[in-house]
Order: sequence, then C-alpha cells, then structure tokens
Amino acid sequence: MQVPTSRGNNDIPAFGAPVRAAFALERDYAHLNHGSYGATPVCVLASQRVWQDHLEREPSRFMDREFRPGLRAAAAALAPRIGADADGIAMVENATGAVNAVLRGLDLAAGAEILVTDQTYPAVRNTADYVASRCGAKVRALSLPFPVSDPDEILTRFKAALVPAPALVILDHVTSPTALVLPVAEMAKAARDAGALVLIDGAHAPGMLALDISTLDCDWYTGNCHKWMFAAKGCAFLWTAPEHRASTHPLVISHGYSDGYIDEFDWVGTRDASAQLSLPSALAFMDAYGIGNIRRHNTELANEAADLLTSAWNTERGAGKALTGSLATIRLPDGLGDNQQDANALRAHLVDHDRIQVPIRAVAGRLWCRISAQIYNDVTEYEKLAQAIKRKSEGKT
Repeated sequence: MQVPTSRGNNDIPAFGAPVRAAFALERDYAHLNHGSYGATPVCVLASQRVWQDHLEREPSRFMDREFRPGLRAAAAALAPRIGADADGIAMVENATGAVNAVLRGLDLAAGAEILVTDQTYPAVRNTADYVASRCGAKVRALSLPFPVSDPDEILTRFKAALVPAPALVILDHVTSPTALVLPVAEMAKAARDAGALVLIDGAHAPGMLALDISTLDCDWYTGNCHKWMFAAKGCAFLWTAPEHRASTHPLVISHGYSDGYIDEFDWVGTRDASAQLSLPSALAFMDAYGIGNIRRHNTELANEAADLLTSAWNTERGAGKALTGSLATIRLPDGLGDNQQDANALRAHLVDHDRIQVPIRAVAGRLWCRISAQIYNDVTEYEKLAQAIKRKSEGKT
C-alpha cells in the first residue's frame, strides 16, 4: 500500500474505519491497545522489507558501507521531530534497553538514592532495583495521586519527595499503567535544581505529544518510535546530553568502544536494524495525514471515549483532560474483581468472547481499563466495550 497523499495539519482527513486498511490489523477485533505495542502501517512494513532484502542481496557491502549511514539518516530525520540534535540520538530497539544502558553505566555510590514513582514502568523499576542491589544504592518510590485531574497536585507531591535529594530521578513522560501525562518539564527542572540527575522514560511520548527535548532539563531521554510514530517494532532512541555522551555506553561493548557515543551505539554487532532504517517511511506516513491532525483526533477520541465509558459504567476517569493524551484509564464497575488475577481473566474474556483487545489492571483493589485512541479507531469500538462490560457485570455472559 502506498503512503497516502500529504495533507496539511488543517486539512482534516477521515479517520477511523476509512484508514483501517492502511494497517495489517485483524478486521474483526476492536483493537483498543495501540499503546502496548503499536501497529505498523502496511506501507512501513513494505519499506522495512526493502531494507531487509537490500541487506541480504549483498551483506558485506551493506554492513560495511550502508548500515551506519542509514542509521544516521534515520536519526537526522527524527531529530527535528523530537527537538534534539542528531549527534545525541542513538538508535536502539526499545526504551527499556535504553534505560538499562543508562542505569547500568552509572557509578552510584553506596547509599545513593534512585527516586522513581509507584507508576514507573515495571521493567524500568526492575532495572533500578537490580542496579541498586549491585552497588548498595537504594530505590525510593513516590506515590503519585490517582485518580488525578490537576498537574499541580502531582508537582507538589513530587517536589516534597526531593528532600532529601536523590542521586537520580527517573520520570515517566506518560505513565504506562495509569496513562497520566506527567508535567515532566516542571518535574525535571525541580529535580535538577535539587542536584539530581534526570532520566525521562518517554516510551509513549514521541508521536503522541508535541515533544521538544531541548526544553527539558534532563540528562537522558528515551522514547519508542514503534508506538505512536508508526515505526516497525524495534525502533526507539536514546538522547544523551553532551556532558554524558563520553560516559554513556550501550549494553553490548563492541568494536566502537572508545570511538565515541554514536559509533558505540550504532555498531554493537551484526543485527537486523531494518525497523530503525525504515523510520523515515513511518515519519512520511505521519506527514501524509498531518501530525497535528493525528494528535488532535487521538486526544479528542480518547477523551470522548473515556467520558462515554464513565457514563455507561457510572464510574470515573483516572486522569482529567489536562493529563490525557492518546491513552485514558477508566474504572470498571464494581463486582468484576479486585486483583490482577481477576483483571487478567476479564481481559481474556473480552478477547475470546467479545473480540476486544484492551488492557485491564488492578489498582488499589479496583479494576481499571486503559484504552488507546489511534487513527484507525472510532467511537463505535468503545461503545462495544461499554456494552461488553455491562453484560459481564450483569452476569449475562
């Protein structure tokens, strides 16, 4: 499938069912979980395959002469989209790997503190715990308010947690379990003012939010491109501030060691980096529809769907509109369970019986669902979810 004709940000296209064919998704599912793994357009998958075929036709020439220039071209195309310099962008497979590279390269003193939140992505929390256990550091978790509508409520609680000052603060730009768009600019500044290093895990932010890393007072920023930027799976980046580039290394030390930040990350051995090399095609797909159109549609649909579900179930949203991007959390009706085992069983029922894909999590003894809104979604899919949950809560399925 060809990339659609380019549109301006004020030329609003018809999203929803009309663009579903641009993706390889099964047609009979309500796919309300774009946030977990993304969904790659067919035209981007075709571009990825071209790179794979190019590699296999002449592997030596490709790896010797074309592989790293291709990565640098991808980084250069990405740089203005995220407000970062290309020399600071290392192309990696996913944000979790980037966080591991940063944390496992830090020289933390025994007793030093790493500050996270109770909404930190579990894989990142595991990494922080592992690194701390190796050097005698400590991990402290701040409890974020939830549900929450006011960003200032989050910021006030966060600033209080900076006393005593931690050595490192890890911030989620968008929390994975609860879909809160955190006020990371203010939080990062407060942390740096307190003397802490700042690592922002922006796994969900690129493509979902208007991102300008140059305005964020952080030391490292990582984000996935395969979630909200339409890239193929295994495309992410790690931006590192200039003062840390000499000391930030990939998890795999290879031939580029001591040759500089970019050379080290670009060459960690033979690998299939076609997801990263085809990133410019994903960016072209976004441009064709207009990034402003995409963000506006997704944010408006996420808010509309969240309000629809809270009304249908007589419950509440996890976040107000000021803290909502293309994801939203909604509390399910009582009586469907109170732990993660119950949540998993309900999710499986929705997949197998109703053909609805949506994450469900237990938070403080209640079940919440996290919906995603992407250009192939429309409001009828959330209405389907609303009715499926109502039937289940009434014991009709």
